[in-house]
Amino acid sequence: MSTEAFDCAAGKLEALTDFDRLEARGTLRITLKEAGLSDKNLTLPELEAVFDKLMPEQLEKRAVDDAQAVCTAVVKEIRLAGISAKATGTASSDEVFGRLGGN
Repeated sequence: MSTEAFDCAAGKLEALTDFDRLEARGTLRITLKEAGLSDKNLTLPELEAVFDKLMPEQLEKRAVDDAQAVCTAVVKEIRLAGISAKATGTASSDEVFGRLGGN
């Protein structure tokens, strides 16, 4: 995945919360690290799994209202950004999270 998708996700997170740019990017990086992922070689299914399984809890810890709705909106925006399936892999978010040991 290109850094464009990470930037898109962090930017949308910033827009939908009270986070500034640094907080949005940092929260995303912390959550990726918790999942054992890096923003450098992240795939779209991995990012979707993170926003589905881990990010809502991270946002709730940071007092973000309706964390699940924020996560859904971020994933929708990333999909609309036109990230190609070829560049991001084809595994579902459940398959990715299963490999990460979350299920």
